Amino acid sequence: WWSQTEEQVLDAMSDSEDEPSQDKQLKVTLIGDGTAGKTSICAKLSQNSFNKQYDQTLGLDFFLKRFELPGNVVATLQVWDIGGQQLGGGMLETYLYGANVICLVYDMTNYSTFENLQDWLSTVKKHLGEKLPHLALLGNKSDLEHLRTVRREKHTEFAAANKMSSYFLSARSGDNVNLCFQRIAADALNIRLSKQ
Repeated sequence: WWSQTEEQVLDAMSDSEDEPSQDKQLKVTLIGDGTAGKTSICAKLSQNSFNKQYDQTLGLDFFLKRFELPGNVVATLQVWDIGGQQLGGGMLETYLYGANVICLVYDMTNYSTFENLQDWLSTVKKHLGEKLPHLALLGNKSDLEHLRTVRREKHTEFAAANKMSSYFLSARSGDNVNLCFQRIAADALNIRLSKQ
């Protein structure tokens, strides 16, 4: 009942090797104040779920997400969700070490989470020096536009001043979550995505 010869099997295997996929692993670290929505973003990204109950992340959580990118590249994002209380913590340097991307996350409806990003960024620079990985600014809770306290201009100015890519997303609705991280992966790997 098995009709393929060994030669046909080897031919089929060699055909698939003509265009091997390139597996790339990226460490993506999310930092920012507690309540900014980092864990909710990660849960929406990796499991397409949203928990309305707030549970503070103590220390660190990991999430995985794979994206297929142009050029037959498969990017696996290892997303590190850092608890908001870690700003002054001794483990933060360890969590940041080796990151390909650092995402600074704030809650668009809570101005203090945006103001505190400068402290988070200063801490990143203190630990990593001048050779920073790709930085991204994520304004979360875009579904609550009517409650926004951080003007778009402030977001855009902060991102530009610190050479960050810039995104608005909603962990609750899922709006822009996958697209944001797909673009972040592409940027970190210098892969151009077509406009969508």
